[in-house]
Amino acid sequence: MSVEVLESGFDPWAKLAGYHGGGEGREKSGATAVFVGTMRDFNEGDEVHGMLLEHYPGMTERHLEKISVEARGRWELDDSLIVHRVGELQPGDPIVLVAVWSAHRKAAFEACRWLMEELKSRAPFWKKEQLSDGSRWVEHNTEG
Repeated sequence: MSVEVLESGFDPWAKLAGYHGGGEGREKSGATAVFVGTMRDFNEGDEVHGMLLEHYPGMTERHLEKISVEARGRWELDDSLIVHRVGELQPGDPIVLVAVWSAHRKAAFEACRWLMEELKSRAPFWKKEQLSDGSRWVEHNTEG
């Protein structure tokens, strides 16, 4: 299980390829489910030119670790990886990578989706969007 919060850009596919968190015994994982979220150039009917994504250092990582442990208690998982970006972002930039390894696809799919939904609804992140006519704080996330 691994959690990273990064202040600079990242390539989710390189992170995934280079991840060795579960390393040995990975051959027992018959399924890998992956979600990559990128910044959109629109929200609530408005064009978005950029975004500042803030977090509470320490608290954010602990929360992501907590939901990772909870997922392992709900599903039979071999490993999980969460990478989340903070700081200045542009449309198309990767924001989040969630990957789950399990013996079976059902557990991998369900756990990956659950982790993403928990992260979006409860993790301490705050988004400030840059619009053509100023900026605004995002009050709620889109439903999964």
